[in-house]
Amino acid sequence: MKTNIDFTKLLSIYFFFSLNIIFKKCHKDKRNNNELIINKLIINNQISSNYEYVNSSKDYWEKRYSNGGNSGSGSYNNLALFKASIINNFVNINNINTVIEWGCGDCNQLSLANYKNYIGYDVSKTAIKICQKKFNNDKTKAFNYMDDNFINDKKADLSMSLDVLYHILEDSVFDSYMQNLFNSSNKYVCIYSSNIEKPWAKHVRHRKFTDWIKKNISNEWKLIKFIPNKYPFDIKKQGSTSLADFFFYEKVKI
Repeated sequence: MKTNIDFTKLLSIYFFFSLNIIFKKCHKDKRNNNELIINKLIINNQISSNYEYVNSSKDYWEKRYSNGGNSGSGSYNNLALFKASIINNFVNINNINTVIEWGCGDCNQLSLANYKNYIGYDVSKTAIKICQKKFNNDKTKAFNYMDDNFINDKKADLSMSLDVLYHILEDSVFDSYMQNLFNSSNKYVCIYSSNIEKPWAKHVRHRKFTDWIKKNISNEWKLIKFIPNKYPFDIKKQGSTSLADFFFYEKVKI
C-alpha cells in the first residue's frame, strides 16, 4: 500500500512539473511570437519564393507583372479595405486635394480610393499600362513610368508609399526613393510598411526605415500618427495579414 501511495505522489509531481515546463515554454513562445514567426517565414520564403530575383528590384517587378502577377495580397481583399479606410479618412479630415503615390503597382488599391487628383509612379512599365487602361476615362488620375532617367517635378498635399519599402533591395535605390517620397510632398507623407531589419525572401528586404528618417530629415518632418495593422501578421494566414503599419508624417513649419 505504501508503495502505491509513493508512486501516485511521484506521478503527480512529474505531471505538475511537466505542465509547468509546457506552460513556461508556451509563455516564452508567446512573448517571442513575432521573432519566431519571422524566422520561420524566412526559411519558408527562401525555399518557396514564386519569382526569381533577376538583376534588381525593378527587374523583379517588371517580370512579375508581365507574367500575369499582381501587386500582392496587401492590395487585395481585407488588407486593401483596411488601407483604404485609413487613407480615405486621412485625406478627408485633412482636406487633401492632390496625392502622389510612389509605387502604384496594378492600382487595385487605387480602385478603393477617394482622391480628387492623383499621380502614380512605378518602375514597371507593364504595371503603368495596366493602370492607364483601368482608369482610361478618369481624367483626375495620371500614371508615369520611372525609367533610369526619371526626375520628378511634381508636388502634392500627400505623398504615399504603400507596401513598397520592403520590396526595395538596393541601398542606393532605397535612398533615392525616400528622397523622392518626402521631396514630393508639401504637407504630409503616408508610409505603410514594416519597420524592422530582417532578411526575407529573394524579392523582399525589410528595413527599419525610421532610422533613415531620423538620420536624414528628422528636422524637417515629424511623425504625427501611427496606426497599427488591423490584421497583424500571422504565419498561418499570410495572404490576409501583414507586418506593415501606418506612419503619417507632417512637414515641420519653419
